[in-house]
Amino acid sequence: MSWVSVVLVAIAALAALGVLGSKALPERKGPPVETVAVEKTVLRPGEIALTVRNTGPDPVTVAQVFVNDAYVDLRGGEAPITRMDTVTLTLRYPWVEGQPYKVSMLTSTGLVIEHDVEVAVETPRPGTDFFGLMLLLGTYVGVIPVLLGMLFLPSVRRLGATALRALLALTVGLLVFLAVDGTKEGLELASASGGAFGGVELVILGAAVSYLALTALDRYLRARREHSAEQGGSGLRLATMIAGGIGLHNLGEGLAIGSAYAVGELALGAFLVIGFALHNTTEGIAVVAPLVKARPGIPVLLGLGLLAGAPAILGAVLGASVNSAELSALLLGVGVGAIVQVVVQIAPSLRPEGSDRLDVPAIIGVIAGIALMYSTGLLVAA
Repeated sequence: MSWVSVVLVAIAALAALGVLGSKALPERKGPPVETVAVEKTVLRPGEIALTVRNTGPDPVTVAQVFVNDAYVDLRGGEAPITRMDTVTLTLRYPWVEGQPYKVSMLTSTGLVIEHDVEVAVETPRPGTDFFGLMLLLGTYVGVIPVLLGMLFLPSVRRLGATALRALLALTVGLLVFLAVDGTKEGLELASASGGAFGGVELVILGAAVSYLALTALDRYLRARREHSAEQGGSGLRLATMIAGGIGLHNLGEGLAIGSAYAVGELALGAFLVIGFALHNTTEGIAVVAPLVKARPGIPVLLGLGLLAGAPAILGAVLGASVNSAELSALLLGVGVGAIVQVVVQIAPSLRPEGSDRLDVPAIIGVIAGIALMYSTGLLVAA
């Protein structure tokens, strides 16, 4: 029997078990299990719209809603919300900008489900000006800083072997910090999500899939280039992998920026833009570090810069328009997996030739990279 037949038999058996087995089980007794997650909050003048999803096993009917203990008129939710379905509850309430509010949803069984609006700000309406602002913001914090960092390539080419390994170690330090930062942000978003499609699992899934996919791609490219110019081809390949990993991280960074702007939690000041610019300029240095012995043309360098920085634009647009914690957590996990794969690629180059241990310059470089990203990260306050 082939493996295809085995898979088909297993699928058929599991399907039959799911359909027939459930009918043989006794009915569950006890009170209904009601769980509702608020996936999106939209504030318009005089009203609050909540998109809620039933993440529990039993239907939920929202009977009444209170805002700060005051009963409010409710539209939507008249019918029971079945498992995994969503409904939009529109509340008529004269909210005041800048004030916090507690929304309490009373179900038909008497259960109270609460949701906090930390700062009431009118939700931006998507339009030409809105997406133009996201495009500009993504360019400011993603594309321009990375390209500025890549201008250090001529200086990098004048480094000796030891200094080059120290620079690659600096790159590893930068990437390790980005991986830890992305993991932290992903876990925070996962905990804030309703959990209907998973929380922490989405971060782990995204990281695992991206790591394995990029590993397979790297092995394919390495096999194809075995007979090409070894150093130049290898350097450009590694630079491309670094740019791709940083790009996926910047996608997650853009998601965070766009999501914060959509709910009015982002101060679009000059200090914030400068902070992000300094923070991301170091990423451009990481991209050009493997190109010391390669001679790529300006179009190739621009392509690498866009690969690393442009995803911030896409992330800002997605974060501001979709505003999905689950999607953001998944994409941040993808970025973490990509960065870890790149670190694995670079790590062997940190050891001196003929040695299986890191020397002092490499260790100092890794520590300096982490410290540099930490210090520039202090300038970013959203």
